[in-house]
Amino acid sequence: MILGESPYSGLNANGNLTMSKKTQRHDHILSVLEANPSIRVTQLAEDLGVSTETVRRDLTELDETGRIKRTYGGAVRTRTFEPALAERALLHVKAREEIARLALARIGEADSLFIGGGATTLHFARALRGTDRQLTVLTPAFSIATELSINPLIQVMALPGIVEPKEGLVYGAETLKCIRQFRTPVAVMGASGVDEQGVSEALLIAAQVYAAMIDCADEALILADSSKFGNRSLQQIIGWRKSVCLISEEAPPPPLAEAIRQSGAEVVSE
Repeated sequence: MILGESPYSGLNANGNLTMSKKTQRHDHILSVLEANPSIRVTQLAEDLGVSTETVRRDLTELDETGRIKRTYGGAVRTRTFEPALAERALLHVKAREEIARLALARIGEADSLFIGGGATTLHFARALRGTDRQLTVLTPAFSIATELSINPLIQVMALPGIVEPKEGLVYGAETLKCIRQFRTPVAVMGASGVDEQGVSEALLIAAQVYAAMIDCADEALILADSSKFGNRSLQQIIGWRKSVCLISEEAPPPPLAEAIRQSGAEVVSE
C-alpha cells in the first residue's frame, strides 16, 4: 500500500467504513499465499477477476512493505514471527537431524563454539553431546545448555540476561556485554528465513543476540532446513560473505545458490 493512502473507500449503508478494492485484493493475496505459497500470478488474477498487471502491481507493493517475497512468476508470504520452540521442535525432524550430522562434521576441531537457540540448533546440540573431546560452548538457550551439560567433557557457559520463556533463552544488555568478552572459531546459528540478501530472524530480541555472537566468531554456520529458503523475517542477522556457511538437508534453489556463490559464502548439503 502506498504511504498515506487510506485502506478504506467510504461508508456502507450502516455508516461503517468499507475497505478499498486494493486493500481487499491485498488481503486476499496474503490469505491465498498462506494456504498455497506456490500459486502463480495468472491464477491470482483469475481468482480476483483482474488483469495480471494489476496483480503484479499488488505484489510489488506487498513486497515493498515486507509482507511477501517476490519470486519468479509469483510470491511467497514472509514470516515476521514463528511458533514457539516447543511447537517447532516437532517439525522437519529428519531434515534437522541430517543438518546436525553435516554441521557436526563441519566444525572440525574447533575448541569453542557459540550456539544460538532454536529447534535446529537443539538437534545439533544432541549430536554434539556425544563428543569425546574437550569443548567449551557459550549459549543463551536453556535447552542447549541442558543437553550439552550431560557430557563432562563439554564446559557450558550459560549467558546471563533477561529470560524469554517461550523460546527458553536470554537477551538484553547483559547478554550482549557478556558475548563481547569472548571470541570463538565458530558460531552455530539457526534461521527463521534465508534469502538472497542473507539470514534473518523473526524474534527481534533473539536477532540482536545472534548477530552479536556471529560478530564475535571467526565463522558462522547457519543451520536451516529447506522450508526456510526464500523467506525473509523481521531482522537480518548476517549477509552472505566468505565467513558464512549455510548447512541444509538439500541444496538451495538456483537464485539463492547463485547469490551465496557470488558472495564467497559456502553451502554444505546432502
